[in-house]
Amino acid sequence: MRPAHDADERPATGADDDVPGRLALAVGRLNRRLRSSTGGLSHGQLSALSTIVRQGPLRPSEIAAVEKAAAPTITRVVSDLEARGLVSRAPDPADGRSFFVSGTEAGQRLLLEARSDRARAVSEILAELRPDQVEALRAALPALEDAAQVPHPPKR
Repeated sequence: MRPAHDADERPATGADDDVPGRLALAVGRLNRRLRSSTGGLSHGQLSALSTIVRQGPLRPSEIAAVEKAAAPTITRVVSDLEARGLVSRAPDPADGRSFFVSGTEAGQRLLLEARSDRARAVSEILAELRPDQVEALRAALPALEDAAQVPHPPKR
């Protein structure tokens, strides 16, 4: 049973076939449920840290391109992550005005812990669903990954 306030959050049309509105609401709710599983970082910080650890060392402009974020936003995120000891900067030998960002051991550890916490939280959410609903989500994953521009995992 849906809480009464869900209807108030739906777009003006309120139509059940309103895919954009329904998806935005569902994704927003899921993000709120997962918020406590981010190792104390915002979703943006955690995403940027993941990109840096996975693909680094990177220039801030490269991080911004991957994260689809504005340069000033990435500058703030990198500064916050650096202040927490999760990333480090190294000068760019080819451009004295720029630098490379890499994940530290602490950043790698926090990322692994956050991923584990998030996976556990998602498992708990999936356990609340019927098997046919879980299978429907599994079938929708490739489309969701494409929409989020997340690479598909390799086929086994």
